[in-house]
Amino acid sequence: MSSTVVVSDQPGEGRLAHAPSDHPPVPRARVGVLLANLGTPDATDYWSMRRYLSEFLSDQRVVDYARWKWQPLLQGIILTKRPFSSGKAYRSIWNHELDESPLLTITREQTHKIAARLKEAYGDEVIVDFCMRYGNPSTDSVLRGLQAQGCERILFFPLYPQYASPTTATANDHAFRTLMQLKWQPAIRTVPAYYAHPDYIEALAASVTEAYAAAEQRPKVLVVSYHGVPKRYLLEGDPYYCQCRKTTRLLQARLGWDDTQIVTAFQSQFGPEEWVGPATVEHVASLAREGKKRIAVISPAFAADCVETLEEINQEIRDSFMEAGGEAFTYVPCLNDRDDHIDALMAVMRNELGGWV
Repeated sequence: MSSTVVVSDQPGEGRLAHAPSDHPPVPRARVGVLLANLGTPDATDYWSMRRYLSEFLSDQRVVDYARWKWQPLLQGIILTKRPFSSGKAYRSIWNHELDESPLLTITREQTHKIAARLKEAYGDEVIVDFCMRYGNPSTDSVLRGLQAQGCERILFFPLYPQYASPTTATANDHAFRTLMQLKWQPAIRTVPAYYAHPDYIEALAASVTEAYAAAEQRPKVLVVSYHGVPKRYLLEGDPYYCQCRKTTRLLQARLGWDDTQIVTAFQSQFGPEEWVGPATVEHVASLAREGKKRIAVISPAFAADCVETLEEINQEIRDSFMEAGGEAFTYVPCLNDRDDHIDALMAVMRNELGGWV
């Protein structure tokens, strides 16, 4: 990568060639990679949870009802009660050693591994960091920090294998809101969904194979559980449901299984309208009543374990299955910072960084 700066007394800074002597130092031009995940509360107390939930549930990509109708309900009723139940859920999975959510811990570990890989390949020409759509570290602060370090080009990578308006789109929206406020905007690319990438499917298959090998009794059915969305999202053109279904089909093909060994379901439904289904919590109970007493559950829509996997799947959905007569429940962790997952993310990044490094 060429540079128009000359060396100054400050590492990484210089004076622009042919610039006046009083021109302020500028950082050496670099490329930034910004990994973006959903978010996390700063703590599990009532007010921390309320701040986080207010930001999350006020996002019209997440709840797209008219604000005049939704906000009074949210601020007056939901946020009076829900911080207590959500705080309890987070406390059950909290990383007490670091006093943070597992999502934050894992995303940081992923970032460190990716940074090491990119440093080995490109030296200090590429800077890697991570941000959260809701909570901290905020997208705005980290994106501005990358620009301050000289990142004139930034690859923005939402860590969602399947595209959805309430996840990928809102992450991109937030990044571009920061760009709208900058005098000097970096060039930016957004990473598309990678739900069908061969390396991603390979990592999913390896995680399933390892979990089955470690189980005391081999599960009869693998439930591939994705976060749900209202059915009207599908009818309005959101590709999430179809991409989830394709991920399951590709995983099934890679494992060489028939239709009796793997099913797709959707979790985290709320509100009165119809959602895509079947609902995971109900479907696992049905499997138990049908005599399928040993199951495994995996959640490929999440790049890192979080409250929706560690608490909802491994506690609530497990309980639903066992109470309906199930005998053995195997949770297959998210890909997290597995080396094959990092390999897959790196393969996606190398393609999207083409022409920049």
